[in-house]
Amino acid sequence: MKTSLFSEFDPVSAKAYKQKIQFDLKGADYNDTLVWQSLEGIHVRPFYHKDEVKKTANITLPKHWFIGEKIFINQAVQSAETANNAIVNGVEAVYFQANKPFDIAALFTTLSDASVPLYFDLSFLDAQFYKELYRYSDKYELVVKLDIINHLALDGNWFTNLNKDHKDFKEVIQEAAPSFTIDTTLYQNAGATMVQQLAYGMAQLAEYLNFCEQENLKLEEVVVEVSVGTNYFFEIAKLRALRELAQTVLSAFSYQDTAIKIVAHPSRRNKTIYDYNTNMLRTTTECMSAVLGGADWVVNMPYDALYHKTNDFGQRISRNQLIVLKEESYFDAVQNPSDGSYYVEELTHQLAEKALTLFKDIERNGGLLKQLKDGTVQRKIKESATREQQLFDEGVITLLGTNKHPNQDDKMKDNLELYPFVKINPRKTIIEPIIMRRLAETVEKERLKTE
Repeated sequence: MKTSLFSEFDPVSAKAYKQKIQFDLKGADYNDTLVWQSLEGIHVRPFYHKDEVKKTANITLPKHWFIGEKIFINQAVQSAETANNAIVNGVEAVYFQANKPFDIAALFTTLSDASVPLYFDLSFLDAQFYKELYRYSDKYELVVKLDIINHLALDGNWFTNLNKDHKDFKEVIQEAAPSFTIDTTLYQNAGATMVQQLAYGMAQLAEYLNFCEQENLKLEEVVVEVSVGTNYFFEIAKLRALRELAQTVLSAFSYQDTAIKIVAHPSRRNKTIYDYNTNMLRTTTECMSAVLGGADWVVNMPYDALYHKTNDFGQRISRNQLIVLKEESYFDAVQNPSDGSYYVEELTHQLAEKALTLFKDIERNGGLLKQLKDGTVQRKIKESATREQQLFDEGVITLLGTNKHPNQDDKMKDNLELYPFVKINPRKTIIEPIIMRRLAETVEKERLKTE
């Protein structure tokens, strides 16, 4: 006989919960004691109840997520062999990076598994090279990153110039693949709030969709790259809000049937070179948020990526973190595990609402390209980053082993294979570039001086 569990208990309203909490506080103010405000201006309450849920996110999350691994292409054959080895050891999607053209035929000839999706993040724009890569799309599922605005924001200059870059952008979409990329990782790693990350990402999307409409370009897929921090539930909500906002913007441009894919990376902003093993804890929670938020790909970051060249041990650990999440923690068993969480739903709603308000303001004031040229975006991100840096310096934001419980016996000067700080390269640019900077950089520089 089927019975309802706990049917003898009457339901409790949100009002009754709050009255009980107020009674237990014995005169202390509820808002001052238990409600805190995030950097996004969201007031976080001690409990959430179905009576207060204003709206639930109308999104469809992917049925599966892929374990990704980043591999830099120096020599095509060697990089392909590295990918083959990673696939044998559990990688399900390969994220290739390259800063110069490589032997495409040699790469694909050496790759052994055509069922594994491939992503190419190229730091150069060459329409013919992009089209040559896509000629292998009948055998491989692949995406070539196409985001000229991200390059402008990061570098301060177009690849060539505005007209040439847009011409190549159009040529690749028209002749090779009806898709492009929105890379929002720069904003997060530079210190932007989640609302800013979402709004600037959507403004970037709108710039491309305006161009695609003007040029009558067909569009089948948009790939969004995101950087995920350690504010666990907020990051889950950020990815859900991102998918909802992207679908809204696409529909406004009559591209409502365009697929949305999310490629998630752990943030670099909170990573450290001292007590570096804590980076594994940070990336684990960030990857968890990415999965629960609905990422299609999760590309983990090795714990020693800041200061070590790519090595087998670091890659294996980062890969195994994702394998444990999928194979032992069953993070692939449910398609939408955060669905029905009143807290996550409310965060999703507020992040989406605030980001949409900022996005509309950007559009009213000429769009993202104009605000990048005016320096408005750079100024706003700097203000957010400065506020976050101040909280870190005051110990409100903590990084274990860096500004809390540092191990003074930890020495790193002789272990630095890579320069882990911002590199200044003075040159002429048409806009002020957005600079990625880690919270711990100043503290780490001071410690290195005293070793």
